[in-house]
Amino acid sequence: MSSSVAQSARPAAGRGKWKSVARDGLLSANPITRQILGICSSLAVTNRVDKALVMGLAVTFVTGLSNLFLSMLRKAIPSRTRMIAEMAVVSTFVIVFDLFLKGFAWDISKQLGPYVALIITNCIVMGRAEAYALQNPPLLSLLDGLANGAGYAMMLLIVGIFRELVGSGSILGFTILSPAWYERNLLLVLAPGAFFTLGALLWIFNTISPLPSEDKK
Repeated sequence: MSSSVAQSARPAAGRGKWKSVARDGLLSANPITRQILGICSSLAVTNRVDKALVMGLAVTFVTGLSNLFLSMLRKAIPSRTRMIAEMAVVSTFVIVFDLFLKGFAWDISKQLGPYVALIITNCIVMGRAEAYALQNPPLLSLLDGLANGAGYAMMLLIVGIFRELVGSGSILGFTILSPAWYERNLLLVLAPGAFFTLGALLWIFNTISPLPSEDKK
């Protein structure tokens, strides 16, 4: 009887771990709202929704596959050279995505400029590789990378939608707020608008779901 209970509890515990990894990356340990990582790119590419979307997809792609491959290789990577191995794997997937953009979405590639290439040094990608992929099995590492990338992409989209709508009166280039009656707020298109928008977003998310106080026992 006890053995059957233990066997039924194991799959439930496994499902709970998968849900926990996904929830952490998307919400409770979101790279932007909780860890304050990837801020430079989130400020630089969010004046338009299409740029924010592509940048979010790029980070999700690189983080997910880098985590997967580094987890598969974790037992073969010497501790002394792990940072070099991480950089090599991450840069490979960054180059693949960058070449894909240049081949199939040249306009977006030009608009994003160096920011896709700079994913190689993105703290989110390197942080998940170091903190999770090198200590956990491949599929969980893949989920962790995808969840953190999706959490980053979600924040970029929220900021991008607000900035493009209020700043330009459009979404994805389609006019939503007619210039006949809406006065566009050009501050939201400029760099200071990104700081104000992201700061307000961080305040909202951390007010709704504050971090647990370290003083509480």
